[in-house]
Amino acid sequence: MSSQSRPLPFTADDYRARMKRAADTAAEAGLAGVLVAPGPDLVYLTGYQPVNTERLTVLVLTAGQDPVLVVPTLEAPDAEKAVGAPALTLRDWTDGKDPYAVTAPLLEDAGRFGISDNAWAMHLLGLQRTLPGTSYVSLTEALPMLRAVKDAHELERLAAAGAAADATYEEILKVRFSGRKETDIAAELADLLRRFGHSQVDFTVVGSGPNGANPHHEAGDRTIGRGDMVVLDFGGLKHGYGSDTSRTVHVGEPTAEEQRVHDIVRQAQEAGCDAVRPGVACQEIDRAARAVITEFGYGERFIHRTGHGIGVTTHEPPYMIEGEEQPLVPGMCFSVEPGIYLPGRFGVRIEDIVTVTEDGGRRLNSTARELAIVE
Repeated sequence: MSSQSRPLPFTADDYRARMKRAADTAAEAGLAGVLVAPGPDLVYLTGYQPVNTERLTVLVLTAGQDPVLVVPTLEAPDAEKAVGAPALTLRDWTDGKDPYAVTAPLLEDAGRFGISDNAWAMHLLGLQRTLPGTSYVSLTEALPMLRAVKDAHELERLAAAGAAADATYEEILKVRFSGRKETDIAAELADLLRRFGHSQVDFTVVGSGPNGANPHHEAGDRTIGRGDMVVLDFGGLKHGYGSDTSRTVHVGEPTAEEQRVHDIVRQAQEAGCDAVRPGVACQEIDRAARAVITEFGYGERFIHRTGHGIGVTTHEPPYMIEGEEQPLVPGMCFSVEPGIYLPGRFGVRIEDIVTVTEDGGRRLNSTARELAIVE
């Protein structure tokens, strides 16, 4: 699929298979079921994307039982239009009725359930009040790999999002940086992402000079000048799947030290990507990249994990960090983004999205990783 063509839509059968897999995986983990609130998990499992409000909407998944989506009556018509609706049963409730009493018969009285991280506290407390014998654990803790392994159709979307982010970077290299505010460049990045097909822009980090030493710097009013190193980190959603890439550019010719630090990060990023293969623990990707930076004496200036998963959100499990022993599996997608940050001076980060293949890894970003010179 090219970066501008539309992918084949997901079908009711796709969502049916996802819901069954989630319910079966929960049972294997010793859970009585899964409760899914509006948000990325519900979109992934059903294709339904309502607004999360004070009115309870929850998908109940239990192994061996048909999925049930509890919805407010006034939102039922929209729920019925969701692609995944034929794969589930709708149970609606009207204003003035107790939605937790409607949901309770679907749950084991003393069951332990996985629940979406973004479920509202008022809804969780309402369920606990109605069924005091139940207990709950966040889905990220209980089923961290729920969305981690992508199928071919998902990988197609992620590749298209990555290609759009690459096209954005190629275009931003053509604009003038010197004399303009960080917010000006950030606005152009957002416009370009949308031009290349993104429906949602999640972030446009533009960290110039000393601001680049803050990995998640919010683009501000600082005027970019000649001699500045500038960290660019941007992404969002295209066809419902994420992009996230980072490159560091320099306004005019860099100093020898700036070039050297950039070269070290590029070498570390290469090492992290080269370590990707099935069966390797996530932490080994972090170790591979971090070892290079530590060897050159900048270990204390690499202040974040090496990577995060990506899919229907731009940040999700798995995480490439020390202590994460989850083995890599073909179809997993995540960032590899080491960096060096020198407070008060500059920062450097290079990031690609990588997918695990049957025998290694494949980058979904292909733009040059050398230090680009901009005007």
